[in-house]
Amino acid sequence: MTRDKMRTNVFAGKKALLLDMNGTFMFGEDRFGAWEDFSLHYSTIGGKLPQVKINNIVRDIYDYLNVRYTDENYRHNFPSVEQALSATSDETFKDDEIQRIVTTFAHHELGSIPAAYAHALLALKQQFVLGAVIDIWSPKAAWLDAFTRSGIDAVFEAMSFSSDHGMVKPSPKPFELVLNKLKILNNQAIVIGDSPRRDLGGAKNAGIGCLLVGGAEHQDAFEHFSSLLEFSEQITAYV
Repeated sequence: MTRDKMRTNVFAGKKALLLDMNGTFMFGEDRFGAWEDFSLHYSTIGGKLPQVKINNIVRDIYDYLNVRYTDENYRHNFPSVEQALSATSDETFKDDEIQRIVTTFAHHELGSIPAAYAHALLALKQQFVLGAVIDIWSPKAAWLDAFTRSGIDAVFEAMSFSSDHGMVKPSPKPFELVLNKLKILNNQAIVIGDSPRRDLGGAKNAGIGCLLVGGAEHQDAFEHFSSLLEFSEQITAYV
């Protein structure tokens, strides 16, 4: 089967695209390297804890969540940043201090949406119903603000943020949640993401086909594109 014919078959009868976020249309996320100084943002929002202390707190939260992110025992009850703080610190913080710590964590977890990718999403919305299946550890408010700044706040007709319900990919449940909101069957949708394990794996678990972007490849994916931009540019010829 030629590449063009395969694409035609893949998109026949499809109504919706369910998009991953990080590595798909948002980039530069998860800035938790050893060189990061979390106190820089923390101090701008009124934080008074010493530099070493807040840096250790944020790293402890990250380490606690990171080890659980690949643990199947937490697939449907992934802890929140606030729960991770409680689990990793013996200190009791006031509510406003907890909020500053969570906000600082979110600031470093959040990436950015290049203008070209925002335009690609707007173009895809003209051809498909769009949904998003998003794994994040922090509350979603910062991401919704980023969507608004990028002009894509009305692009997605249904979204699943894992921090809302504790279900992380490759669980099929977030995908099923978005399909139910869209009132679309699994065979009418295609997932687009950059992770064979989480995006393709979750899509397969939910009975949905998947395309991989960003250089990821897997034999079970319908197709592979270098980026969402390439996909958006080429898809018009096949639908």
